[in-house]
Amino acid sequence: MFDRYEAGERAVLVHINFTQEGEWEDLNEFEMLVSSAGVSSLQVVTGSRQSPHPKYYVGEGKAQEIAQTVQWSDADVVIFNHALSPAQERNLEKLCQCRVLDRTGLILDIFAQRARTHEGKLQVELAQLRHISTRLIRGWTHLERQKGGIGLRGPGETQLETDRRLLRERIKAILRRLEKVAKQREQGRRARSRAEIPTISLVGYTNAGKSTLFNRITAAGVYAADQLFATLDPTLRKIELADVGAAILADTVGFIRHLPHDLVAAFKATLQETQEADILLHVVDASDERFRENIQAVHEVLEEIDAHEVPALVVMNKIDNLEGQEPRIERDEEGVPRAVWVSAMEGKGIDLLFAALTERLASQMVQYQLCIPPQNQGRLRSTFFQMKCIQQEEFDQDGNLLINIRMQQVDWSRLEKREGAVLRDFIVT
Repeated sequence: MFDRYEAGERAVLVHINFTQEGEWEDLNEFEMLVSSAGVSSLQVVTGSRQSPHPKYYVGEGKAQEIAQTVQWSDADVVIFNHALSPAQERNLEKLCQCRVLDRTGLILDIFAQRARTHEGKLQVELAQLRHISTRLIRGWTHLERQKGGIGLRGPGETQLETDRRLLRERIKAILRRLEKVAKQREQGRRARSRAEIPTISLVGYTNAGKSTLFNRITAAGVYAADQLFATLDPTLRKIELADVGAAILADTVGFIRHLPHDLVAAFKATLQETQEADILLHVVDASDERFRENIQAVHEVLEEIDAHEVPALVVMNKIDNLEGQEPRIERDEEGVPRAVWVSAMEGKGIDLLFAALTERLASQMVQYQLCIPPQNQGRLRSTFFQMKCIQQEEFDQDGNLLINIRMQQVDWSRLEKREGAVLRDFIVT
């Protein structure tokens, strides 16, 4: 049912330059996507237009040129670096006499090849089913007539209607399974929230070096490669930060310009880790000429998944590919770290990254000296020990407990609410 590649399939690539800013795509990125899918590129057909043509997406002359290129090179598939409508795909297939795939179908196929976990496979299948449901008529036109035969003639369900019904049922079944997965993830997040463990989520453009950085920080051994979408299934690992304690680091799927909406919807449970993180580590390939456009593309996806308001620390990665760049921390006008320049591959600047992370997370910490009278000591001291926030304690000559504590602001607010105004009275000014 799905457009799936087999290794060694040969393709003609089509890339059109548009004068409209919103339609712009990157040819180098497109060639990397094709390579990541395991397809060999025979030839690239390029052209320029002001806007897409309704029938072929490209002009009729360019469509004829693509068809001739396919015939001459004996290609198996034509891949467009743009999103095509179902009608445009059908018209081009009829003209070229071979399969035609758009950018969305290509990305979906790469995701299908990379999915390893049960959840990842379900999410990819859901995205594929939603994408293909609008394209069912392609290749099935001979089945539009009703099923019939002796004893079965008359009004009934056409083959196409049957396929659509089966698709809808499969989508419902996958959504039910993904709902269970979402509940399991939510339970994990609630447990971490109760333990007050901060979550740090790695986000960034695909191939920015997130998994290499993740491995460098956690020694997790996550698959990392110089290719687009090397990571698909999210990985969580515990790390220790000075002055903050334990934290959870999450490696997530990379974003890309014009990420298919079906994929964003399907990966909602996975991307929830990003939405509910305490801080985002936005990894940027500093050696990429278009890194500013890539940062903008990531911001657009973050906005789409309602994670744009989560505090972020930018990690300018791959400084080993740049001349004269040394690891450093960039600060804003208030002296707060906003960016760290590192090389995850060579391990340069990782100590600075830890320092900046600690500073950003520790800014949410509070520190107090309390003087607690004997009648209140037992319960409060026990609570502070459980929270592991005691820095120093001693008793004065009247039996009062003098105790220095350091904890997250959110913990202190919760404790104040529970203990009432009495806790404020114990603070030594």
